[in-house]
Amino acid sequence: MMPMDLELFVTPGLGDASYLLANGGEAVLVDPQRDAWRFLEVAEGRRWRVRHVLETHVHNDYLSGAIEARAATGAEIVAPARGGYQFAHRAVDDGDSLELGGVRLTALATPGHTPEHLAWLVTELGGEDEPTAVFTGGSLLVGSVGRTDLLGPALTDALTTDQQRSLRRLAELADGIQVLPTHGAGSFCSAGPMSAGRTTTIGTERLANPTFALADGSPEAFRGLVLGELGRVPDYYAHMAGINRRGPRVLGRLILPPALDPAAFEAAAASGVTVVDARDRDAFAAGHLPGSLNIELDGTFSGYVGWLVPFAAPVLLVLPDRAPDALAEATTELLRIGYERVPGWLAGGVEAWAASGRPLSSYATTTMPAVHRAKAAGDDASVLLDVRQPIEWATDGVVPGAERIFVADLPGHLDALPPGLAVTVFCRSGSRASIAASILDKAGVDVRLVTTGGANSWPEPLERLPDESRQTAGASSRR
Repeated sequence: MMPMDLELFVTPGLGDASYLLANGGEAVLVDPQRDAWRFLEVAEGRRWRVRHVLETHVHNDYLSGAIEARAATGAEIVAPARGGYQFAHRAVDDGDSLELGGVRLTALATPGHTPEHLAWLVTELGGEDEPTAVFTGGSLLVGSVGRTDLLGPALTDALTTDQQRSLRRLAELADGIQVLPTHGAGSFCSAGPMSAGRTTTIGTERLANPTFALADGSPEAFRGLVLGELGRVPDYYAHMAGINRRGPRVLGRLILPPALDPAAFEAAAASGVTVVDARDRDAFAAGHLPGSLNIELDGTFSGYVGWLVPFAAPVLLVLPDRAPDALAEATTELLRIGYERVPGWLAGGVEAWAASGRPLSSYATTTMPAVHRAKAAGDDASVLLDVRQPIEWATDGVVPGAERIFVADLPGHLDALPPGLAVTVFCRSGSRASIAASILDKAGVDVRLVTTGGANSWPEPLERLPDESRQTAGASSRR
């Protein structure tokens, strides 16, 4: 019997994982993101022929690369029969299987995260013929489980019940079976905080995963844990499932947008295209194109573009100094969530813009201890603005006297801020505050950004919200 090979691919910007499972020179690709060429390059380098692409569920957080992989390799797409896919595929359900060399993969119906969800049991043939691994998609995760509310309140109760039933099925598996989930740390698809690891075992989760431990518990306790601290999800999520059912258009490869000189860039921006500046917060605060949006090119980039830029609208890029790597990274992040129109990026960056005689905007930066000292001395009359997620206010506490508007809600709630006053904006670590500061600066607000630390760095104890506020506070961020 030839040994089974497994390659794990982590996509930090989405908090997700994809897998290549190979045996006997044949491979299956599990839950690929749209830029599937990166998986196929590895398969080609290992001389594996990709025979199948497996989907565990209709994805809500990214565009699938299944059709992309099929176009490049001829692989068969194998997907849940109840997924409503509108393109050619092998529709499978509970108990259906396929073989890959000396490995059998068997579908296990595990609805909950979505109604059609399938896990895939992996069995190496010729031995004891018992499963050794399971691709769990969005059902069992490392330290948590997939959330059950993404399809709306009308389905949440039924899906939560299904999720508990599915976890009971998974709990019947042996402790040593390897758990290979799609969603991981950094994903908004989790029903609670996840562990940092990307894979785990049934036995480990039985001991360390509080939600999995409730698989046989009371439905009320399970529901309370699964739905108790859910994060708000980016607005682009609402568009992913529909496109994935129809099938995203095939790209073939990453096509990089052109460099634009300041004049061409200015002309493109004047047509109403959003300018996203992906540099770090300090560089942006020191000097940026007026009206641009600062979303740092890190693990939060695609999520907040998808929250603050209308879905699939064109985006112009101002990049960190490490271009062209930054150009490929930013373009790929955008493609994964359906933002294909990038007319160009600013050649020479902010320096070229300023050298051309075009204006820059800037604002001040500070730290939470410095803000506290100035407030205590009566030297700071600015409004404090907390742009964390609502559940963070409830669970972690709030800075006394601070206004609270979640960053994704800020563009529509600028009139909620006291008029005529400077605003000092903060979050937990500075990333979301930098986005908010750029929004405020565009609106003409005198803004100051807390770049270091956040609410938890406030020197005094944070206030706790009353119970009724905690119950309606919304959902916590996973970023």
